[in-house]
Amino acid sequence: MKMSHVGIMVGDMDKAVEFYTQALGLEIVMGKSAVIEEKQTAIGRMCIAVFGEGFKGFNIAHLVTSDGIGFELFEMKDREQRHHVDFTKIGIFHYSLETDDFEGVIERVEKFGGKVRMDIMRYHPEDDNKPYKMVYLEDPFGNLFELYSHTYSETYSSEYT
Repeated sequence: MKMSHVGIMVGDMDKAVEFYTQALGLEIVMGKSAVIEEKQTAIGRMCIAVFGEGFKGFNIAHLVTSDGIGFELFEMKDREQRHHVDFTKIGIFHYSLETDDFEGVIERVEKFGGKVRMDIMRYHPEDDNKPYKMVYLEDPFGNLFELYSHTYSETYSSEYT
């Protein structure tokens, strides 16, 4: 099994594309495109099946990470402006990215309207040979994501214990 893509609801498509490309370094596959509610095409019928009748349309953009994972950004016509995570509810509450430019990404996240949610954490502060770091961040719309300095496997290997 491989990861294909993640879908993220945003409050302003232009700002979202700027954030995800400029702060996080994703590349545009398909820029901002309007989708309307209609039943004549397969895409139209699929959107009704997913969002329900009366969803009023949305803008969508498709971006991709350097390792080929897709990011679908959705700007619904009828929406709230910020995501409010409810940690008491079941469901996905964040995604995670890995970078070689850990501090640079954090600076760009803040520069382009995101937020740092915590102090940077080192998994092995006692061992300079294991400089694995992580931090929780937000995009400009309140969507949470984690930033890792090393791979998932390196960070959580049996050496972690």
